[in-house]
Amino acid sequence: MADSGNNGASVDTREGPVRRVSRAQMEAMVGTEAAVSDWTRIDQSMVDAFANLTGDRFFIHVDPDRAARESPHGGTILHGFLTLSMLPHMTYQVCPFVEGTKSMLNYGLNRLRFVAPVPTGSRIRGRFFLKSFDVNAEGRWTSVWNVTVDIEGAERPAIVAEWLSVGFL
Repeated sequence: MADSGNNGASVDTREGPVRRVSRAQMEAMVGTEAAVSDWTRIDQSMVDAFANLTGDRFFIHVDPDRAARESPHGGTILHGFLTLSMLPHMTYQVCPFVEGTKSMLNYGLNRLRFVAPVPTGSRIRGRFFLKSFDVNAEGRWTSVWNVTVDIEGAERPAIVAEWLSVGFL
């Protein structure tokens, strides 16, 4: 992954979340900003790879010269969905995994806004506020996170969203 803000050290997120908490600890985090990820730089090669995967090769993403001349952004910008797709990387670094969970899945987004464009080469990070965490009688839990993706040095965030996850104890 691109550089992290962890003093040059990277958190190994290949196996998913690295932070483990008990159910009681997770419940105690409700109503708090539970985690802030490291900064991650997104460079042009990552934007180009995303463009090739998705077929979205609009010039504002993949043509630095033309984007500098013709767009109001002064250069290329990240795809909004590329920025959104970085959420797993960010959450795996810092958001907790409830001990005893056999499987965890994305459940969706209730609300998503792409607030500000992200200039290519910028560093982004995720801020995660745990809005709710509920467990039903069968051991299925649902978490609702208010997520903000910050752009280093920018006044406005790239993304604000309400993100849901489910897990099975």
